[in-house]
Amino acid sequence: MALSVFDLFSIGIGPSSSHTVGPMRAARDFALEVTARFDGIDELVIDLYGSLAATGRGHNTFGAVLLGLEGAEPETIDPEEARERTAELAEGGILELLGLPGFAIPFAIADLRLHPLTMRSDYANEISFTAFRHGERIEATYYSVGGGFIERAGAPSVPDNVAEPFPFDSAAELLDLCLSTGMSMAEIMRVNERTRRADSQIDGDLLRIWQVMDECIANGWSASGFLPGALRVPRRAPALAARLASSATGWAGMEWATAAAMAVNEENAGGGRVVTAPTNGAAGIIPAVLHYFLHFELGDRDRDEAVTEFLLTAGAIGMLYKKRASISGADVGCQGEVGSACSMAAAGLTAVLGGTPEQIENAAEIAMEHNLGLTCDPIGGLVQIPCIERNGMAAVKAITATRIALSGDGRHLVSLDQVIETMRQTGADMHSKYKETSRGGLAVNVPEC
Repeated sequence: MALSVFDLFSIGIGPSSSHTVGPMRAARDFALEVTARFDGIDELVIDLYGSLAATGRGHNTFGAVLLGLEGAEPETIDPEEARERTAELAEGGILELLGLPGFAIPFAIADLRLHPLTMRSDYANEISFTAFRHGERIEATYYSVGGGFIERAGAPSVPDNVAEPFPFDSAAELLDLCLSTGMSMAEIMRVNERTRRADSQIDGDLLRIWQVMDECIANGWSASGFLPGALRVPRRAPALAARLASSATGWAGMEWATAAAMAVNEENAGGGRVVTAPTNGAAGIIPAVLHYFLHFELGDRDRDEAVTEFLLTAGAIGMLYKKRASISGADVGCQGEVGSACSMAAAGLTAVLGGTPEQIENAAEIAMEHNLGLTCDPIGGLVQIPCIERNGMAAVKAITATRIALSGDGRHLVSLDQVIETMRQTGADMHSKYKETSRGGLAVNVPEC
C-alpha cells in the first residue's frame, strides 16, 4: 500500500479525524452518488454503529454527517459556519443534498439512528446510508478507519498505484534504503513524492501544512472562555503561554511545547481548523515539537528547509504505523493516536537536529515504547479530558526521546518494527471499552458534570 505524506497531514476541522472528518467525507461521497443516480429524494435513513454512535455527539459526528450530505468538505469548510449550520440542523430543518433544492428533505440530528453497542464488522466506526426515490433505493456502508481515511463496504480499495522509486513497508526496509543510497529518510520520501508532485508543489504544500499548524497554535493562545460541551472545560493554553512570555526558566522550551500542543487541541476541541497529524485527537504534538525546534533549536538553518525535512521524516514514520498497525483510537486505543504522533514528532525532531537514520529510528521507537497500552477514554465523548493534556505531555516525551537517541549512536535492543507490532497486538488485546467508546476508564469513573 503506497501512501503520500499528504495522506497523513490533511487540513480539516475538529474535534476528531475519525469521528468528524471521516464521516463528513463518507456523507459527501454518498450524496454525490444519490444526486448522480436519482432525480430527487423521498426518504433518507442514516445508521451509526459502534464508536461513532457511542461518542458521536461529543465528537460532532452527527453534525459532520449532515454537513457532508450538504456538500461540505473538511479541507475547505469554515469552522464558524459549520458550528452555526450544525446548531440549525439540531433544531430540525430542511437538508439539501449537495445544496441542491431538488434534493431537499426534512431531516434533523435527532433523526439519526444510533447503535452504540452494535459491531457489524471488524471496524469500530461504521455508518450506513439508505436513500429512497419512487420505490428504488441506494444503500452504502462506510468505515472511518482513522486519520480521516474512509473505506466503503464491498467496494474494492483503490490503491495508490504510483511506481515509487523507493517503496518500503517496514522500518528495516527504510533503514536499508538509507544505507544503500546514502540518502536521508526525508530525501527518500521526497523522491517518492515526486511521482505525484513537483518539488515546488511538495514544498509549497508542506509549508501550507505548517502554516495552518502555526496559525492553530496562535489561535489557541489568543482564545478565551470554555470549550463546548457539558464539561465546561476552560481553555488553559492562553494563560500558560502568557505566563511563559513574562518569565524565563531553564525548561522554558519544553513548557512552550506543552503550551503549543494544548493550544492546538483546545482549538480542535472547539471545532477549529487543524491538521490531522496523523489524527485530530493527536493533532497538537507534531506542531508543538516543530514549533519548539523553530524557536529554540533552529540556529542558522534555513527555516523552510527545516520544516519540510521535519514533516517528510515524520510522515515516513507515520506511514509505518498506518501500514503495520493503526492510527485509530477506536481500533487500538490512544496509543495509535498520541503514541503514533509522539513517535513521528521524535523522528522529525531528531532529523532536523542532525541525527542519523539509525538515531531517528531509535527516537521513534523510544517515543512509542513509552506510550504502549494508552487507552482512549474521553469523558463524555468529548475530545477534551484527557486528550488535551495528553498532547502536552506527549510533546515533551517526543523531545526527551530525541535527546536520548542523540546521546547514543543509534544502536539499541528494541527495533521500531518490533514496537509497532507490539502496539498492534496490544490494541487487539485491549477491551473495546477502552477504545473510544466512553464506556471505560476515566469516561466512567469521572462524573461528566
